[in-house]
Amino acid sequence: MALPGLAISTEQGQLTGQGLEGFYRAGRRVLSRCQVRVAGREPLGVQARMTAADSARFVGTLRTSTHAGPDPDVVVERVRHADGTERITLHSAALRPLRLPVEVALGTDLADLGVIASGTPGPELTASVHDSGLRWSSPLGNSSVTADPPPADALASAGLLRWEFVLPPGGSTSVELRVRPDGAGPVRAVGRAATSPLAPARAAGDDPRAQELLRTSIEDLQGLLLRDPAHPTDTHLGAGAPWRCGLAPAEALVAARMTLPLGTRLAAGTLRTLARTQLPGAGRQSGMIPGPRRDAGPHLPPSCTGTEATLLFPVLLAEARRWGLPDAETEELLPAAERCLTWLRTAVEDTPYLGDPQPAGPARCETQAHAHRAALLGADLLDACGRPGGAGLRQWAQEARTAFREDFWIDDLGGGRPAAARAPDGRPVPHLGTAAVHLLDTGLLGGGERAPGLLDKVQTEQLARLLGGPAMDSGWGLRGMGAKEAGYNPFGHRGGAVRTQETAIAVAGLAAAGYEKEAASLLRGTLAAGEAFGHRLPEMYAGEQRTDGSAPVPHPAACRPAATAAAAGVLLLTTLAGIRPDAPAGTVTLRPMRSAPLGELVLTGLRVAGAPFSVRVSRLGLAMVEEAADGLQLGA
Repeated sequence: MALPGLAISTEQGQLTGQGLEGFYRAGRRVLSRCQVRVAGREPLGVQARMTAADSARFVGTLRTSTHAGPDPDVVVERVRHADGTERITLHSAALRPLRLPVEVALGTDLADLGVIASGTPGPELTASVHDSGLRWSSPLGNSSVTADPPPADALASAGLLRWEFVLPPGGSTSVELRVRPDGAGPVRAVGRAATSPLAPARAAGDDPRAQELLRTSIEDLQGLLLRDPAHPTDTHLGAGAPWRCGLAPAEALVAARMTLPLGTRLAAGTLRTLARTQLPGAGRQSGMIPGPRRDAGPHLPPSCTGTEATLLFPVLLAEARRWGLPDAETEELLPAAERCLTWLRTAVEDTPYLGDPQPAGPARCETQAHAHRAALLGADLLDACGRPGGAGLRQWAQEARTAFREDFWIDDLGGGRPAAARAPDGRPVPHLGTAAVHLLDTGLLGGGERAPGLLDKVQTEQLARLLGGPAMDSGWGLRGMGAKEAGYNPFGHRGGAVRTQETAIAVAGLAAAGYEKEAASLLRGTLAAGEAFGHRLPEMYAGEQRTDGSAPVPHPAACRPAATAAAAGVLLLTTLAGIRPDAPAGTVTLRPMRSAPLGELVLTGLRVAGAPFSVRVSRLGLAMVEEAADGLQLGA
């Protein structure tokens, strides 16, 4: 994957045209079938592995003679890139020259990804001979494959390219295929450019999984980077592959916030891109960042991600400023943040809660957490920039805290729990799910201090106990809904599946609140799941209980990679060091996890205040800065 390019196949490496297999460009399948035959037979696949987020290597073998013994004498190597190129190399281990006919069968339907996902892509198109390969045309567009060296024969009716190679003993030869929509050049992946907004950070230490998780997370984030076509200097993240390769505002903001330790440039590009979508006018939606509806599980109606995005916008700007976003960029984006905060004050009117935008919608727990955090961090931002409005936001946040601790807390024999929502009639929705983790994500203020939360100390302690209990902690991460709740489904989007984003938020929030035992258990479970998924964490996976010898079960509708899941890998590891910068004040505070759940950990190549930043956490849980910007002081 290197958006807008994407390639999907099984581990055999052959593109058969079945299911989702194929090369894609901007959501359209430009090649669905690419099947290689050597000496009349398909190679036997023996290995397939990702070599980077945008490339994979497939190795197959075959025997050219039944009298050659059990060992293969030809190795077929295929290196496939998301930019639409594939190099097929034949290696001979025979003791005599080999004459090897090679055939590549090609085809496509030029179908849109959504149509393919629905199972109705239509038949393959008829090819025509074009240049040194084949071409397909339809009302949807055109696509072609060119080959180097040119084939000895091209059969359009069968979609076949043919060569005949003579390999000396120990010799090799290669064919390179290039798949392109007509008029399009190679995919120019943002993440592979010298101007990538993500710092090439590295991890090292006692647990090798940390190194692999951070490396893979950054590679996947680079593969998901997109440019705003009208403003090519502004980059943001696509939501995930294969299902949501475009911009999803809430997910883009969440991922940019989690990756602030890699620099502020992604945050700035995401904020500028979304500021241009902000709704104008004087109506009730004025100032909102638009977003689609999202499934909210069996207990609640769908929620509007536009509400979440609008509340995340000023939070990301305020925290990016703490991490080192230049003053000029902060000032440029401040009017859009002010409009988001004005929308918030207008939407809550004289009430302590922010309800759903739909008529008579519920007041959701996580929405109140987002709104409260936006009010406090937004007020801090307005004050720092000399703008009015901070006092009113703080006053509303205080009223919201007082009301929430009473209205959203359900007392029971187990010590109580936060309600998932309050219905319009005031009735609490009692199920326990990951919506509650957002109550722990209070946001970063000056001097390395966290903003106050909606829960008091006793309630926070009870929530930590619940999140660390077996009903929520699956052993692979945090379930979206407690296993004992009515309607629990281990594959439920919001009803029981482990969501990587919420698990990482829970780990960071629990660690910041001092509940390291619960945070460490979720962290270790997520790292174990990551190892099972080749360190490429999915957006979500089944919430089945971890047992001896078991493995996490993939979710069939999950994006992998996904922006929020890849960014969660960054948040999980930087949480261990507890980095809390205040670039405007010239300080950085370290609040590491004293239990050092992964032993010694060294993070290098991070970015704070626009300069490289490296930190070491010892096995005793002590943190030490090893590299930082000149003049950056260690806070108390």
